[in-house]
Amino acid sequence: MRKLFLILLSLSLTMFMPQKIVRAASWQDAYTVHQYAGVGGQVLPYRLLKPKKIEPGQSYPLVLFLHGAGERGIDNAGQLVHGAGAFATAENRRKHPCFVVAPKCTLDRRWVEVDWSQPSHVMPQKTSVPLTLTFELLDKLVAKLPVDKGRLYITGLSMGGFGTWDAIARRPAYFAAALPICGGGDVAQAAKLKDLPLWAFHGDHDHTVMPRRTTDMVAAIRQAGGMPKITLYPGVDHDSWSRTYADPAVLDWLFAQKK
Repeated sequence: MRKLFLILLSLSLTMFMPQKIVRAASWQDAYTVHQYAGVGGQVLPYRLLKPKKIEPGQSYPLVLFLHGAGERGIDNAGQLVHGAGAFATAENRRKHPCFVVAPKCTLDRRWVEVDWSQPSHVMPQKTSVPLTLTFELLDKLVAKLPVDKGRLYITGLSMGGFGTWDAIARRPAYFAAALPICGGGDVAQAAKLKDLPLWAFHGDHDHTVMPRRTTDMVAAIRQAGGMPKITLYPGVDHDSWSRTYADPAVLDWLFAQKK
């Protein structure tokens, strides 16, 4: 009887004791949490995806991923909400092992300090604080990690699309290819980009960033002698990134580019 009583007591205590919840690992966990302390004392939070297995003597592509305005903040997590998951799928990690750097922009900053609602802009004389820190971080990671310097890529959506256009205009020989999505750049910088493999995307019904911000850039680069690719999604508003990153042909094209 005493033995039965002890068993029942144990079961009762177990039922009411706080249970440790074990969260299943997700693709976000593949992006490790970091922060970079810049030369000027500023801090840049970022997440880093590495190849599942790094082989001795092997070098890998690196992708810089720039998030949109809605993902700004200090949580060092929101930048993964849109787009970043494409690089972390099991299939893409198998097909395209790479490093992905996803820095985080605070609410009071932009990758490029311009008005996104305007039909055009002039590239600011100075790089924004977040993009300056990102360039510093990239240089350090490329020197430290087994990165293929001939396969550095950049992509970004919305605010990050503007950041992508700005970054490649400031470092036109640095990247092997670019995927700017629903952003815009300074058409006066187009000649710098004529030799860069580039595939731009926009929804033709975008009410947040004018589609002409992409079409004008592509037209200017073509006029300068370049051959950028462009995809305009019929009837699509601002979210042109979901279809872009979900299309295997896009990442296949990106990772096929080499300097």
